[in-house]
Amino acid sequence: MRPLPQWSTVAVDPPQQVVTATLRWGGNSADVTADHTVASLNPLVIATSIDAGQRAVLEYHDRASGRLLGVLRLVQMAAISAENTSLTLYHVAAGGHRCLVWPRRSWNAWLQNRLMLKNLATNHLNTDPAAVQKLMIAYLCPRPVVLVSVDAPGRQNIFPMDLIGPLERSGFFSLALRSTNVSVPTMLEQRKVVLSSMPAATKAVVYKLGAHHKEPLTNWDALPFAVRPSRAFGIPAVAAALRVRELAIVHSQEIGLHRFFLCRVVSDEALVEGAQLHHTGGFHQAYRLRQGMPLTEI
Repeated sequence: MRPLPQWSTVAVDPPQQVVTATLRWGGNSADVTADHTVASLNPLVIATSIDAGQRAVLEYHDRASGRLLGVLRLVQMAAISAENTSLTLYHVAAGGHRCLVWPRRSWNAWLQNRLMLKNLATNHLNTDPAAVQKLMIAYLCPRPVVLVSVDAPGRQNIFPMDLIGPLERSGFFSLALRSTNVSVPTMLEQRKVVLSSMPAATKAVVYKLGAHHKEPLTNWDALPFAVRPSRAFGIPAVAAALRVRELAIVHSQEIGLHRFFLCRVVSDEALVEGAQLHHTGGFHQAYRLRQGMPLTEI
């Protein structure tokens, strides 16, 4: 048997409503579907607006059936303070999912881990297989894909990201970007970015722009699609985007191999309704196929 794909690229109407996330601690609970994000892949760190104490559990449930799909066990690392608001960082200590029945669950993980170890030199996540398995659980909530635009004299770029999301209670919007991305210095200097939410049908173009994590864009005219200036910043955004958000960066710090940015939304333009490009775990899509309610694969 071959392992399931680690990731599935799917079309989902934003904001995703197929999975809910619940944080539990000390007899308390809170819906964090729109209030938790990945702050780093290595180590795997979750950020949330809620201080849930030293140890907490993050549960993912299928919204339609209420069935528990997966669990991440969290250990508090530190707090972040920005603009008189605090966030909490949690290291993912352990995790498991119920999307596959036993023994296929363990067998599939073993096959995936063996393949990752075999291809360790080309593993772009730069992390060990056990951490990737926990990351796939975090992706039970399908993660939207956007194109991030930055612009400064002689330093323009646009690249895809999915380590993004709102931290609802604090009002922040976060991005976790590998520290080696060529545009990190520009973002630290300019302190502003533009996010273009991409239609599901643009997968091929979006993936091609992944090369710009390492190589900057030479010229906006070189893009295979039209751009237009964003409302307040004048930074080029994708003209055919479903939604365009301008973010002002108010705080950043290195966490492991990533630079974690906290932002405030300066403007938010909902332009067109439609399915957005998302990523989810391959075992999540397998579960939904078995239940007869698969997400649309792209």
